[in-house]
Amino acid sequence: MKILVCISRTPDTTAKIAFTDNNTKFATDGVQWIINPYDEWYALVRAIELKEKDASVIIHLITVGNSETEPIIRKALALGGDEAIRVNTDNQDPFYIASQIAAVVKEGGYDLVLTGKETIDYNGSSIGAMVAELTDTNYISLATKFEFEHGKAIICREIEGGEEVAETTLPLTLSCQKGMAEARIPNMRGIMAARTKPLKVIDPVTVDTYTETVGFLLPPPKAGVKLIPADTPELLVKLLREEAKVI
Repeated sequence: MKILVCISRTPDTTAKIAFTDNNTKFATDGVQWIINPYDEWYALVRAIELKEKDASVIIHLITVGNSETEPIIRKALALGGDEAIRVNTDNQDPFYIASQIAAVVKEGGYDLVLTGKETIDYNGSSIGAMVAELTDTNYISLATKFEFEHGKAIICREIEGGEEVAETTLPLTLSCQKGMAEARIPNMRGIMAARTKPLKVIDPVTVDTYTETVGFLLPPPKAGVKLIPADTPELLVKLLREEAKVI
């Protein structure tokens, strides 16, 4: 089985968010960058688990970004990828990114494409579906379990009130969420090996873009809290009705 895992770079969840150029660009100064957790903890680690069960499994990683993303893809290689591909562009349009990944999928003949369910920066969850459409492969989203038995892919995902089990064939594009695998950290051997693993840089294919960032808005600052003495419940009721608009 040949697997392609999609890796994206996102700010650490503790990063202070600010914008520049009249709130049209994200301020990157001092920001710590990480692998998008859904890509790392679930998509990549599940691919590694499959390789541990079957040594013939090949894991390739792909990221769409400029040279600043290379430390992130190297970390992913340290976790267990065999080789990586970086599409050299910083275009953030989702369709554009999906088209770059789809071009690699078509050329590489991958059986399984794994993505995280979303990115934690823009909470975008459209890449997997667009890759599947562009490559004309089956697609299942929000998967919590994946097994491959007797030529069939068996996928579980949570639904309201229970669990849904789907069965399909490869090639398949799958978006992964919590439950798919347990997070890992790279060991020293993996870190050292990642330095020599192949990292191929390719030029992007020509594709139209359909979205652009007009501007960003920070959420309004949190209002102060009012502490109500325990012996004045009538004041609490009054405030709930008049200020919190609770009837």
